Amino acid sequence: MTKPYYFYVLLCADQTLYGGFTDDVGRRFATHQAGKGAKYTRPAFRHPLKLIYAQAFGDKSSALKAEYAFKHQPRSKKLAFLHAHHVDPFGQ
Repeated sequence: MTKPYYFYVLLCADQTLYGGFTDDVGRRFATHQAGKGAKYTRPAFRHPLKLIYAQAFGDKSSALKAEYAFKHQPRSKKLAFLHAHHVDPFGQ
């Protein structure tokens, strides 16, 4: 059995949405929390508040494609994607 890869979305302190990919969601979120993740999430004003979405894929390529598609959408489409997957990023 092959190792799964994940596309994930974080809600940041400035209310932005960060999408990424990993083979270990828990470890990657901890890395972001420690300020050692992606350059985007390192500043204090963008500190990741919570992991709001994760989707498993059978291969790295599929997870990377999901990340790319998410990152290259306007905020309105990112929010629509999350709502379509029953995720309320702001917990309301």
